[in-house]
Amino acid sequence: MPTEDELLSNVDALLEQVAQDDLPSPAERRRLREAAGLSQAQVATALGTRREAVGNWEGGRTEPRPPQRAAYARLLVGLAARFPAPDSEAPDESAVPETFAAEPAPAAPAAAKPPARPATSSTRPTSTSRRPGAKKAAAKKTTTAAAVDPRFENGPLAVIDCEDGQVSAYCVGGLVLDVPAKTIPTLVDWTLAEAKLGQARLHRNGRDADPILVLTAAALERYGLPATLSEEERRASRLPDSHKVVKQIGKAGLQLTQRGLGPWARVFREPEGSRRRCVQLCIPSWNALDAREWDKKDDPQLLGMHPADLARYLGTYAQRVMTPRGTTSTTGLELMTALRPPTRAEKNEATGEFERAFNADALTTVYEHVECEVPDEHPILKGKFERHHLRTPAEMLMEEPYDWCRPLTDDECMLPYLVAIDVNMAFAAATNGLTVGLGAPTRLERPAFDPKVPGSWLVDLSHVDLSRVQIDGRTLDADLLPSPFTPKGDRPTGPAWYATPTVAYAQELGFEVTPIEAYVRLESGRYLDPWYNRLRDAYVETMADLGVTTKMGGQEFLDAMAVHKQVDPTMALLLNAIKSTAKGGIGKLRQRSRGAVPYYEPWPALKRETWRPDIRAAVLSTVRIGMHRKILKTAAATGRYPVAIGTDCIVYPSTGPSPLDVLPYTDEGKPVPGTFRLGVSPGMVKHQGTQTVLWAEAQFEEAGAVFNLANLIKTDQSAGEGE
Repeated sequence: MPTEDELLSNVDALLEQVAQDDLPSPAERRRLREAAGLSQAQVATALGTRREAVGNWEGGRTEPRPPQRAAYARLLVGLAARFPAPDSEAPDESAVPETFAAEPAPAAPAAAKPPARPATSSTRPTSTSRRPGAKKAAAKKTTTAAAVDPRFENGPLAVIDCEDGQVSAYCVGGLVLDVPAKTIPTLVDWTLAEAKLGQARLHRNGRDADPILVLTAAALERYGLPATLSEEERRASRLPDSHKVVKQIGKAGLQLTQRGLGPWARVFREPEGSRRRCVQLCIPSWNALDAREWDKKDDPQLLGMHPADLARYLGTYAQRVMTPRGTTSTTGLELMTALRPPTRAEKNEATGEFERAFNADALTTVYEHVECEVPDEHPILKGKFERHHLRTPAEMLMEEPYDWCRPLTDDECMLPYLVAIDVNMAFAAATNGLTVGLGAPTRLERPAFDPKVPGSWLVDLSHVDLSRVQIDGRTLDADLLPSPFTPKGDRPTGPAWYATPTVAYAQELGFEVTPIEAYVRLESGRYLDPWYNRLRDAYVETMADLGVTTKMGGQEFLDAMAVHKQVDPTMALLLNAIKSTAKGGIGKLRQRSRGAVPYYEPWPALKRETWRPDIRAAVLSTVRIGMHRKILKTAAATGRYPVAIGTDCIVYPSTGPSPLDVLPYTDEGKPVPGTFRLGVSPGMVKHQGTQTVLWAEAQFEEAGAVFNLANLIKTDQSAGEGE
């Protein structure tokens, strides 16, 4: 008979085998690792394998094999026990007193997602409203695999409205709460004590999000606030301190940040231990939700939207992206920090106390800026050039998206159509897997180029001749192609500053590169990966709500895209907000002063760790180079060349009006590898619009010169909006 120890060993072996045979999904593996704040390299080192292998396991490309499989399964089981639910959100406002947890806490479960189709704006949602404190089930709340965080069971935000003297809080999922508060201070205290609004942190080292109250025009009137700001108040972006509501806030022992009571205001009490007590007010009629980013610029919808629909719109954005922080651009930048917090709590073994420590995979320090990377008004350029001097490519890093157009050839003029295709989420897609600098810049003279090292390189690429390049054994017509090294598509004439992806592409094409000078970041990482993953998932999920899924291809995809904005107007607004978040977040990495301070005087953005023009340059370089690579592949496969490129929109002459008449497919009906591919995922393309060649010729004749056709086709009303 076997002994008890032998039987227990056999059972342990069976349990281990079950764990190995039933690993979590690839997405869950990635979530668990990121929730624990571990890098792929750390996991790989612990398991005795390569970082690329861990990335493949998380991407679903390969599965772990023994002996690593058993150890990996044990790691995932342990992480799942500590982090049982998906991550969510984290806030930021430097003027609100910061709190420091005594020890790092695991991320709280995310709030449940709203129903796919809540009540429309034509009717008030059926309300099972209650006074706060009474037990009540949320109306039509969907159940998900993850439990709702009890601290934030009513969602990340509420829209406060007043009808027939009754103040109501419209929450995500159709829930409506009765609000007993009669003043702004009591409304804030009710929110902190009873509303159960807010959102759990996105990263275990981050902070939970402050609840947001969106005040409608009726709510403003109820609480003694003006429906709109005066001209003077609009310039100051706040109410004067003498306003009665501002005085009420002070008398109640509450505080405002230095921004005061404006379109985005934070009202707070001093923290209780490690818990922030802050509520953010969002006032749409004071232009809190800029129509250029949150709304339809030419046909604003938000001010007339029913509170339930507004709650659904902003609440779904908060759940899929993060709690709004002002503009979508600001939110996009804050999302980077929320997913890669610069600090964590670390126990000091000598004292036993938790202290603040820096995270290795984050941007943690404001380093000295590099002259070639900064805009013209930067303080370090003072005295370097004449006031109106135009810096040359040899003096300034000019990595920007394409703005290129050429005349049509005689053969192209014989074709009937010009078809424009647009790259989905081009700026976000370029960040996927991109290595960027995390540390201080190091200046090098006459360095050997290393494509793995992020930085800025002064190098002469004027010798790169596209007519000598062969793609798939075919020599291309260089006169019909833009140069990949300049935004205008012109061939370089001498030394210029380039980001690493641009120089690496010249090397990829088979040309020698010999840098003259460089500023490199030896400490680097894939800082933007979680940011991309978050926005990608938000974009794809929202497109699915609009009837466009990743399984569609070809004509089915084109048909769905043609009507997707009519499926659900609220989700169509959300889609635009997600795209603006991605594009604006990258732009914020090199936020300019825009006249806020005199020339050569520092502006507030320069104090941020995330003011990194070199990262922005690397992203835009990757956008341009990725498009050029696919243009070459398409030309080799079809003999077709673009006639115009505007940012992420490419225009091709075509025999037919559809992208299916332009893009190459194999005999099996699949896209030719390396070319543009129709689809909903970021980096794939959609139909942007079609015009006739006769229309283009008329435009050229009227203007008397060649201009960028892509910009006109891209803004064609029949084609919808681009990125």
